[in-house]
This record gives sequence, structure tokens and C-alpha cells, in this order.
Amino acid sequence: MTEDSRSDGRRRSAGRGAEPLVLHEDRFFDPDPAVRRVARALYEETRHLPLVCPHGHVEPRLLAENEPFPEPTALLLIPDHYIFRMLYSQGIAMEALGVPTRDGAPVERDPRKIWQLFAGHYHLFRGTPTGVWLDAELHEVFGIRRKLDGRSGQAIYDELAEKLKTPAFRPRALFERFRIETLATTDKASDSLAHHAAIRDSGWEGNVIPTFRPDAALRIASPAWHEEIDALQRASGMEIGGYSDFIRVLEDRRAFFRSMGATATDHAVVEPYTATLSAADAERVFQRALHGDATADDQRRFEAHMLIEMARMSTEDGLVMQLHPGALRDHNDRVAARFGPDKGADIPVATEYTRNLRALLNAYGNDPRLTLVLFTLDESTYARELAPLAGHYPAVRLGPPWWFHDSIEGMRRFRERTTETAGIYNTAGFNDDTRAFCSIPARHDLARRVDANYLAGLVARHVIDESDAREMARALAYDLVRKTYKLDAPRPAASAAAARRAAS
Repeated sequence: MTEDSRSDGRRRSAGRGAEPLVLHEDRFFDPDPAVRRVARALYEETRHLPLVCPHGHVEPRLLAENEPFPEPTALLLIPDHYIFRMLYSQGIAMEALGVPTRDGAPVERDPRKIWQLFAGHYHLFRGTPTGVWLDAELHEVFGIRRKLDGRSGQAIYDELAEKLKTPAFRPRALFERFRIETLATTDKASDSLAHHAAIRDSGWEGNVIPTFRPDAALRIASPAWHEEIDALQRASGMEIGGYSDFIRVLEDRRAFFRSMGATATDHAVVEPYTATLSAADAERVFQRALHGDATADDQRRFEAHMLIEMARMSTEDGLVMQLHPGALRDHNDRVAARFGPDKGADIPVATEYTRNLRALLNAYGNDPRLTLVLFTLDESTYARELAPLAGHYPAVRLGPPWWFHDSIEGMRRFRERTTETAGIYNTAGFNDDTRAFCSIPARHDLARRVDANYLAGLVARHVIDESDAREMARALAYDLVRKTYKLDAPRPAASAAAARRAAS
């Protein structure tokens, strides 16, 4: 007997002892029969609607190149900081999970070893949204019918690896199987959008659009700011010698993004502070930044001013403005220094909206041309600030529960704390906000089930009737997101200039 055959035998025997993976058809519904009956009926009307993904972090290269996924670990583990933050919290080194270091120091390269380590600790995800999503991915996307654990890990790895070799599991085939109608990526203001151009030129009909994210250009005290300014000059073909040049370049880049299909911008800040600088003050702060002398206070004031400028630009070019405040990035200095950003060490902070956004909303919150989608990591603001703001200002919409609150209980709390003041029609529908491409259907399915259950509870208590609930369930699953992100508008054709920029 060869070593390969002995290994295959060990994997088969390991898989035989695993418990079956069963997803209950009424999962996440209330045990009360009166609620569960209505929830099931509402869900059946929304479960097959197309998926609209207006905000996320899937790499456009994935769909431009349409190459097979390399193997299960690279697909399901490495891009997902939800997974390795939990494992790290239990003392498992990131090096052992194959997370690359900034200095190129050795990390585990054997994907089977990494997968087995993950499988042996899969119990850590019980009761978490990550566990819910992963179970659904394995069962619904890949047809796995055994629970993942240390015994079944290698057999499931083999089953996944074999499927990933087939055409049915290439990115575009999955995109179509997932019924994704629109997928928005998140892209730097200086991005050439070459991958988006390649998708368009390929003849494939999947709608993948960019989102304009200028954060790196606004962080004037960051060591990387000059690099981003240089990139913006190259991308626009325009020189940035002062503040007015900077504004013109950003407006030019926004126009380019729109020509490539963008319907939205995205802005991540620690606090949603807004305040206007005079033209002279803005120029002075910008010149200090160009000379490398900008302070943290300069950056705070400049970002506050530029959020208002971004709102102004949105009233002129129609791009929806998304605001994601409240994450203190890279809280763990050791992890950030060794592995870089976005490695699961971002921690929420208390966030204030009413005073911080007053300047922006007094300037543009009454303008029907602006749509401002607000997100939060501070649940205490739902009823106190966010729902009252959205329930008053025509420009404001509430984004869905985000990040740590994109969960069964998080979604329930969001609906309970915002609906009575803002209604559902001042909310923006659902977005999955993920890098993990194969988790997209699971995330939408969870949201549709939780919303169906919430509405069923209102029916059971005679707050609304079933016909109202059916309309509301469809709105939450599909209609609101299309309306909020202006996805009913005709898809723009890239201009000749835009095409030349993307090609270069």
C-alpha cells in the first residue's frame, strides 16, 4: 500500500465518524407557532429574490480573471478576519494560520495543516454569526453534509478541493448561481479600476461596480498621505499644488468612477465630526500637509471639512454617501506592526451623531439630491440619535447592522430600536460588507430570515397585517437597497477618456 492510499484511507475513516450537518428549515424563526407560521410564509416570498450587494470588499480581480480558487484554506480562511480573530483570541498564533507578516518572516504554508487547525477549533464558532455563515456555505454552496471538526477536517478539505477544480465553482459561475444582481467593490480614489474595465470588456454580463473611497487622501497626517497624493496626480493627470487643485482632482476622480458604474462613495472615520473651514484655513492646512507638517488636529479638522465637501459633491454628481464611523483601527499594536491592518484588531468606540453631524445636515440634509447612509458600531445610538435623524432629515437613511452587529440578535435589536421612530422606509435595506465571496448568500439569507421573523412578530401582535408584512419583507430584502443606492438608474457607458485611464 502506498503512502497516498494510506492517507486517503485515514481521511475517509476520519470523515465517517463525523456528525451530519443539518440546516433546519425553520432556523432563526421564533418557536411560537403563530409567529413561525407567518415567518416561514414571508421568507418563502423573499428567499429567491436576487441579491443586491451595494457595499463590500470582494476583490474585483477575482471576477476579472475568473481563475479557479486555489484551495479551501485560501478561499474560506485567509480572507476572513472574523475567523482568525476568534482563533487568535484563544491563543492560536496568526503565523500558524498562514497570515502573512509585513517583514516576510516565515508563517505556516501548508494549507492542510492550517485547515486542520481550524477544523479542530471549529467549536469556537458555535452560536456566532460566523458559525452560521460557515455552516450555510458548507451545506448550501458546497454540498457538505458532515459537521466540520477535527475528525472530519481532512475529508471535507478533500471534498472542497475537488469541487473547486470544476468550472461550476469558478468565481463567475458562483456569482450567477448566487443570483447576484449587483456587486459593489470598495476602491481607493486613485484606483485605475483596470479590473472593472476588464470585466466590462470580457462580455460577461455580471454587474460589478466600484465605490469611491477617498479616505487615504483625507488623512493628511498619515505617513502614507503623500504616496496617495502622488497616486491621485498620476491617475488624474493633474497636478496638486494646493487645496483647490485637490478638490478638482477629487471631483474628476468621482466623475471617472461614475463613468465606470459607481453609484456610491464610502467614508470611514473614527468620529463623524463635521465642520466647515474657510477657504483660507483649508488652504493653510493643506499646505502644511504638503510640507509634511500636518498635525493630528489638522487632520481632524480637515476630515470634518471634507465630509461636508463630499456631501456637496454628492448633491452635484448624485453619488450616494456612506459613512462608517466608530472603529478604532488596529487597536493591537503588536498585531498591526507584525501583520498590518485589517487583521481583526479593530475595536468599536462610543460614537455621537447628533452634534457631530449637525453642520453637514444643516448644509445638505434637507437637499433631496443627497442620500447619506449612516452606519454605527454603537448600538446605544439606534433609538437615541440615528432613528430620530433618519425620521426627520430627507437625506438620511440608516444602513443595516454593521460588522459586530451583523448577527441574529444584532439585526433584531436594530429593528426593535429604530422602526417605531424611523419606520423601515428610512432604512437602506441589507448589505453584506464582506471580503469572503462565498459567504454572500448565507449573509443575505440570514438577514431575510431575521426580518421575516421580526415582521411575523408584528403580525402576531396585530401591529400590521400579513399583506403589509409581505410588502415590507420584499422591501427589506430587495426594493429598499435598489432605491437607496440608485440601482434602478440606467448603467452608464464608460467614456473614451475613462476607458483610456483604466487601460493605462
